[in-house]
Amino acid sequence: MFVYQSGPLTVEWVPKTASVAILVGNVVSADGSGAYTNSSSTSTTIKGVSLRTVATTDLDYAQNTYIPVIIPTVATRFTADVSAGTALTTAMIGARRDLYDATSVNAGGTSHYQVTIRDFISAAKAVVSINGAQEYINLS
Repeated sequence: MFVYQSGPLTVEWVPKTASVAILVGNVVSADGSGAYTNSSSTSTTIKGVSLRTVATTDLDYAQNTYIPVIIPTVATRFTADVSAGTALTTAMIGARRDLYDATSVNAGGTSHYQVTIRDFISAAKAVVSINGAQEYINLS
């Protein structure tokens, strides 16, 4: 889960992909049809972080309704979980890393550079900025 910590905060309402469950705190990306869905380790069209949970039991689950999303800048910071695998270290501060999925960071991933590690909290938690939205550049 990505939790807003500090920095410029802009919220935009974006259409969600129909019939996809999204959790509050998930990173979302464009799905290619004008709507937004959960990001993955290979996403290159990151929009921001969802502020609404969309469950399969919601009345609008199967519709392209709008959800609120935090649109980050390079100065917006989030607390994020680090996935199992490579443990986060203080030496990684400043490094660009991949998402593991829509809810966490892959501290060992260096293919798509979707986040930048800004601070160390623990081996399983980091402060990150999202290299997404308008500032996204794939530096691979």
